Amino acid sequence: MTVPSDRSAALRPGDLPKRSPDSAHPVKPKDSASLLVLRQGSAGLEVLMGRRGRKAVFSNAYVFAGGKVDRVDRLALPASDLLPDLGQRLSSDPQKARTFAMAAVRETFEETGLMLGAPGDVGETGSESWDEMRALGLAPDLGKLAYVGHAITPASRAVRFNARFFCAWEQDMTGELGGSGELAYIPIEDALKLQMVDVTLFMLEEMLRREDNGFATPSSYPFFGYRKDRRYHRYK
Repeated sequence: MTVPSDRSAALRPGDLPKRSPDSAHPVKPKDSASLLVLRQGSAGLEVLMGRRGRKAVFSNAYVFAGGKVDRVDRLALPASDLLPDLGQRLSSDPQKARTFAMAAVRETFEETGLMLGAPGDVGETGSESWDEMRALGLAPDLGKLAYVGHAITPASRAVRFNARFFCAWEQDMTGELGGSGELAYIPIEDALKLQMVDVTLFMLEEMLRREDNGFATPSSYPFFGYRKDRRYHRYK
């Protein structure tokens, strides 16, 4: 069932530049992935978030660790694979499903210094980040990932993303929080009041729904998208 989104107009939907009116076809969205790192804090459920700089695509907005899928994310080998049901929900192509997850782990490592890893060998990739993980004797522990949801940014925009969102618990991460220094743990109830794009807000609210259900495995997962720039979401 498709449900119209009731997100507040006061929340920024991305401020991405619109594509040229002379363009006959929408821009193809770039594959991307984000990882919500969670922990239980004194003020309730917390998530790792940070504010992007002015030159970033989502400038000055609070976001999760994540970014675009790189070609080398298809080459790196995980220590454990995705849970079967999760992989099938991500894509009918098992390799593409795994690549989304690998990108989420890599981006989180680059931005925070935290690694969802287990003893393993990512193999030869020619990537500085993957080589650094290999030197640590670690590879992504994809079996520890849970799926949050899927989103695609509006067809009217010049820059678009086809994004998958995952979550994992802090206690399953190795390393110390550092990286670029952009991110910190924030209680989700406080994070909901920060400046962020609509899909980020939606995924935070989805995590609160999961918490209310004791983090039981959902029977359906959300897709967040746009029709003629009008936001909507559905579960399937």
